[in-house]
Amino acid sequence: MPINMQRKRILYVENGIGYGGAIICLRHLVRNLDKDKFEPMVITGLTGPQYREIATEASWKHIQDRRLDVVSMKRRFQTAQWPDALPGLRWLTNQFLSRLDDVANFLPAFVQTLWTVQRFKPDLIHANNEPLCNRAALLAGKVLGVPVVAHVRGDQQGSMLMQSLFKMPDYFIAVSRWVSESIGRLGVPTAKRTHIYDGIELHKLNVAADSRAFRRQHQIPEDAFVVGLVGLLMPWKGQMLFIEAARQLLQEMPDVIFALVGGTPEECQSYETELRKIAEQPGLKGRIVFAGHANDMAAVYNSLDVVLSASTSPEPLGTMIIEAMTMARPLIAPNHGGAVEMIENDKTGLLFKPGDAQDLAEKIRILYRDSALRKDMGQSARTHALEAFSVEEHVRHIEGVYKQLLKMP
Repeated sequence: MPINMQRKRILYVENGIGYGGAIICLRHLVRNLDKDKFEPMVITGLTGPQYREIATEASWKHIQDRRLDVVSMKRRFQTAQWPDALPGLRWLTNQFLSRLDDVANFLPAFVQTLWTVQRFKPDLIHANNEPLCNRAALLAGKVLGVPVVAHVRGDQQGSMLMQSLFKMPDYFIAVSRWVSESIGRLGVPTAKRTHIYDGIELHKLNVAADSRAFRRQHQIPEDAFVVGLVGLLMPWKGQMLFIEAARQLLQEMPDVIFALVGGTPEECQSYETELRKIAEQPGLKGRIVFAGHANDMAAVYNSLDVVLSASTSPEPLGTMIIEAMTMARPLIAPNHGGAVEMIENDKTGLLFKPGDAQDLAEKIRILYRDSALRKDMGQSARTHALEAFSVEEHVRHIEGVYKQLLKMP
């Protein structure tokens, strides 16, 4: 094979906080990549059965990026009162925690990543998350002269550290136009960024999946009307808002069950505990179901009469929105972030005022009362999803970025 026709090696680095949309979309990309042109290897900061499955699709290596839970330390520190006892103590303690994170977490991850890059010899590094949580991959690329693509999946607030890190990647892929514009506000020129919607293996979502299995598993009556919020249990995903909306509807909708579907990142265990305590309150007890992580999402979606995204911070895109639309489920989402690009209000879903439990409750009420609207909205959503979010279209655009950067024909 001529040298210019050899496969290009792509090193993917995933340092998300849990098994959610980012890693799922990465797996779809790696699985559908043109293997005649590209050879993938995947590094993940977390491990477990789902991560180890990646080894069946590509070379895979676990490089632990959180040996010490500094994030939880900082969260407790922010609410503590003792740092205000002396002037400057809060600043000093915060600096100490940041340096502790550097020494205990960043430095070991960087050394291992650098060694892996030297061994694998990639032509390009694809960081699957924001530059801040991929500092090791970015710096390894700079040290060894390997171009880096940063796949940005959230709004960027523009801190000094954030701005400095955004100068390091050679190119940026944003998951939505909204995210791309936020990158632009950090000074990244249009020539160095693009937006590519996430791609899902839509054909693998079985629209005929058994809708009763999920209900049986969680003791939900077959004739109940089930409203489900799908997403990792973490504060900004809006579970508190969802429960508050449920509280407003319980008396007028005695047959409704509210389901929370999604696992809990390790650092959010206390948040799940708080949610469960609230769900045990009078009036709510027995009406809130904690379903945890689910492997067969098609069966989950088919068991839900209405699917929700309730994120209080703008969702960059939302894998669950794509999946729910593909499954022809009536969908409700906040009117901000990437959801605005994905959902045509009153046609492929309903948009509610972000952070407003009363407006969310009203949107649930509308769909609860109108079965014909639910059916029509679901079918319109599916038609749109199949056109806009196929993995084939996603991979084609991603490979186009690689070819541009690597000067491939």
